[in-house]
Amino acid sequence: MHRQDKMFTFLLICTLTSLLTLGHASLPLVINTWPFKNAAAAAWSALQSGGSVLDAVERGCARCEMEQCDGSVGYGGSPDESGETTLDALIMNGDTMEVGAVADLRRIKNAIGVARAVMEHTEHTLLVGESASVFAENMGFIAEDLTTNKSVNIFSEWLKGSCQPNYRKNVSPEPSKSCGPYRPKATWKQSKRARHANIHAHDTIGRFLPADTESAFLSRVGDSPIVGAGAYVDSLAGGAAATGDGDVMMRFLPSYLAVELMRAGVDPSAACKSAISRIKRHYSEFFGAIICANTTGHYGAACNKVPGLDKFHFMVANSETNAPVLKSVDCF
Repeated sequence: MHRQDKMFTFLLICTLTSLLTLGHASLPLVINTWPFKNAAAAAWSALQSGGSVLDAVERGCARCEMEQCDGSVGYGGSPDESGETTLDALIMNGDTMEVGAVADLRRIKNAIGVARAVMEHTEHTLLVGESASVFAENMGFIAEDLTTNKSVNIFSEWLKGSCQPNYRKNVSPEPSKSCGPYRPKATWKQSKRARHANIHAHDTIGRFLPADTESAFLSRVGDSPIVGAGAYVDSLAGGAAATGDGDVMMRFLPSYLAVELMRAGVDPSAACKSAISRIKRHYSEFFGAIICANTTGHYGAACNKVPGLDKFHFMVANSETNAPVLKSVDCF
């Protein structure tokens, strides 16, 4: 089914973050991928009212889940091959390095809340599928239908269009013309790494600390619940969160790479750019972006320039702005 996985990533730093700008850095800092102002405002409000960093992250991501930001985050997002919407989410504590994540979560709208429950009420890092859903229900989360009229229509049109796109390869019958069922071909030739950008296939919103994303094709798991891919934070170095084509980006752990570069003294903007460049060497046409913040309160962002995306927008809130402000960076 469609891989419409916008990852909304949230970076919330109380000792972090700067973009290509110079000057005084202000803390605390809230930064999230995409121009989702209400999500940033919810997180900033939580901080200003005395909430913890984790409270703010959860509040911001939950706002986007409920508002279905961009139509791709939260319930009613792109369904899988069975027509069901599932959710992914991750939250990370940069002080303790604890992580909670869920993938292929069914029937539960508050994915980021369940991810936090995994972190605080289990010794695990990631729960998947039905096990994650049962855990959520045991923790008191309400089970409800994640389907909407929009997601039903998306699924119906996908079926009518011979299940295109379906992201299969090296199978029979021909996946570009058929809904299957598919079987592996007896022999096949390794194809060149050609992947054309799909600007609607960003599978997370990004705020450092958590990444919340909705479901996708074949109930596949994107990068958002994968530590180091969708997001990574270490209070001694900084934090980063990625958004874009998760199937490609998770292969390179861009968030982890960016944080380690900042640990070595690289500024956030350069760290973000290096993480994107690493992926570009192998997949020049991939769609993706990353936000980074360091422990001095400076932040940066970078994105791969592809048709339809020459500038990447994100939200920032700190003590200087005292409200979410839209920022952007030119892609390269």
